[in-house]
Amino acid sequence: MKVILLENVKKIGSIGEVIDVKRGFARNFLIANKKALYASKENILEVEKIKSDLSKKDNEKKKEATIISEKINGNDYSVKKLSTENNELYGSVKPTEISKLIKEENNIDIKPSMIQPVSEIKSLGKFKVKVTLHSEVDAEITINVLSADTIQ
Repeated sequence: MKVILLENVKKIGSIGEVIDVKRGFARNFLIANKKALYASKENILEVEKIKSDLSKKDNEKKKEATIISEKINGNDYSVKKLSTENNELYGSVKPTEISKLIKEENNIDIKPSMIQPVSEIKSLGKFKVKVTLHSEVDAEITINVLSADTIQ
């Protein structure tokens, strides 16, 4: 299915580009999140007209993302979880939990979908977590998992 991108999407394309993607991806993600339009002749002409406005909006989003990145990049966040004697957690630390930590400490709203742990956090220790704020702006934070109590 051919669609026209309304914003830069990482690993897919840039504003105004006509790309061919699978139907489900187009309908359920790109069009549903207003990142693309169906590639009809009318839509192609419409996007050509508003391309500069879209670029300005994208640049503003990028500036905001850069400011947030400067605030949180390299920060350490600590979370206490129940653990066993061999330092394994009951459950794991999820992106929603990390999002709440950032909200509490820095008062910055970050969607859990933007947070990508390098590996699943299932034990005590320090873990690197990548936060994708914009298609071109990333930040890296460290999550320090501490033991709240041990259960025998």
